[in-house]
Amino acid sequence: MAIITVSREMGTGAYQIASEVAQKLKYTLIDGPRIKSLAAKYGLVPEMLQMVDEKPPSYVTAEDRKRAAALNVIELIILDFARKGNIVIYGRGGQDLLKDCRNILRLRFIADFEERVERFAEREWIDPDMARLLIRRSDHQRGGFIHFYFDRDWHNPNYYDLVFNTSRLSEATIVDSIIAAAKDPALKESDKSAVAVIDNLILSKKIETALLNAPALEDYRPFTISIDKGEVSISGYIVSEAQKNAAIAIVKSVKGVMSVCEDIQVFDYKAYKEKM
Repeated sequence: MAIITVSREMGTGAYQIASEVAQKLKYTLIDGPRIKSLAAKYGLVPEMLQMVDEKPPSYVTAEDRKRAAALNVIELIILDFARKGNIVIYGRGGQDLLKDCRNILRLRFIADFEERVERFAEREWIDPDMARLLIRRSDHQRGGFIHFYFDRDWHNPNYYDLVFNTSRLSEATIVDSIIAAAKDPALKESDKSAVAVIDNLILSKKIETALLNAPALEDYRPFTISIDKGEVSISGYIVSEAQKNAAIAIVKSVKGVMSVCEDIQVFDYKAYKEKM
């Protein structure tokens, strides 16, 4: 159940390559259109999907928390596919979301900036100056998403197994290289532990989403959550005993939670701030 993740700069031609790899390996391609087609099934409206997909989240206001919860839903869609394996995850921080799984082939696509501009301008039939603006904005947004949400440098090659410069290599060569790498026996050997890791991730995301969506937790900031076979440990800060008790009850209500160990500290930072 090997999993391929794709990180790409706009205009590198990565989508065509990812599509061809998925087709030749008979893998499922998890991209924007597929996520969009399943969003309603997971309770995510199209407007919210468009607002949060591959964009940095925040947790300051109730609306921000709704957006963060929506990002979790996108990840749950990806994780449900990842559990079955044999997929190509296009963008969405797949290599970081599944960083604890060892059966991941992590790809990165780059190209010369002006060549990316030319490709994108031709594809979209737009002025090169507009293409430059959109590509810079896209790179900034995607890099910001990875930096904010996963706390790492999007460009760091150490987080990828293969980095392809599409300005230098042909599409056919790149596709053949990826297919050969995907068949590496080491990835197959790592399949055994992947399901348990993904199950823990799914439960963690469900808990986090329930907490973010809870009206009773109006001052909630994300807890640290760790899971082992349904045993959940949560730690963090919250503003009142009432909200602490509500949070614990919410965690216990999530399907799959067997027990809860908590280290939640009550600290009314709003009252403290008013005294300053």
